[in-house]
Amino acid sequence: MSSNVLVAVYLIPTLVGFLIVSPLGNSVTSSLADRFPSLKTARGRLLSGLQLISLAGFAVSTQTLWISSKISEGGSFCSSTSTFSCDDLLGNSKLNVDPVFGLSWGLIGMATFALLLFIVFVLKQEPNHPLSERFINIGVLTTGIGLLVIGLLVSYEIQEEKICLYCTTAHIANIAAFVGFFRLRRLHEKRDEWNKS
Repeated sequence: MSSNVLVAVYLIPTLVGFLIVSPLGNSVTSSLADRFPSLKTARGRLLSGLQLISLAGFAVSTQTLWISSKISEGGSFCSSTSTFSCDDLLGNSKLNVDPVFGLSWGLIGMATFALLLFIVFVLKQEPNHPLSERFINIGVLTTGIGLLVIGLLVSYEIQEEKICLYCTTAHIANIAAFVGFFRLRRLHEKRDEWNKS
């Protein structure tokens, strides 16, 4: 499978999830609401969209970790002489780790999206859990910090004059999750709408 097709496998569910958590979510999912009853409520749409985004984000983060591991062993995955070359970024031992702890960005992405998935699953099972507000705030904070990390990683791409499509897909997933959690927090503040079933 070509690397471009593989990027699409991650990007398409991310974008679909983004549409679901956006203000257009109701119109996008209206035809599916009979088949998937959770899509009938705003809370259900937001959590379903966030679940799709978080799964795709976790998967693409896993892929970036795998690519960087393969490159460190002397292999290549998506090297190119064009601007789109993830090997040049993921294979760079100085840029592919966070500057504080030296952990791989792929591993950090996996942990972040796993946390978001956990939050989504708890809220889907128990929307009025005593810690639901705290979980939503953790989701907003985590994805908000992710926006700062995206800024740093984009600066690396500008510095290297290369673009990693897998990294960009993970960035889009973080931005989409931020939008979803922000809208979820606003919905949670309106308890009557939050509790609509």
